[in-house]
Amino acid sequence: MPTFDDAAADADEAQQALRGLAHATRTIDDPGQVYSVLGSLSIAAASLEQTLHQLGAFHDGPARKYARVNGDERAGRAASHQVSWELHRAGEILRQVAAALDRAYEVEAQIAYDHRDTPLLPEPTRSTPSPGLSL
Repeated sequence: MPTFDDAAADADEAQQALRGLAHATRTIDDPGQVYSVLGSLSIAAASLEQTLHQLGAFHDGPARKYARVNGDERAGRAASHQVSWELHRAGEILRQVAAALDRAYEVEAQIAYDHRDTPLLPEPTRSTPSPGLSL
């Protein structure tokens, strides 16, 4: 369960949940679940975008003031600036990912799956008796 006040613990839990989701989506037994999964991923991407911008803002403010690299204040400020830049850039990329997930979610809502045991499309017939490519 999320703690809502321990960023490291919540990040670890999110990582484990996403790892579990990657495992669970290797095969989809119920295509009706795809809609729900896409909706959850869309919301998760938006939350991750927000998180990255907030971490970037931390490096824009107080972290930059106190950052040191090998005791060097200038190098610390430069490193903090670089971290901020990359985090804000990743946040913007995730904004685009979330928008693409939203579009997929909307289109998925239009799909109805036929749950019969027969395949939706007939299997293609082979013109040659051997399985494989012929030249």
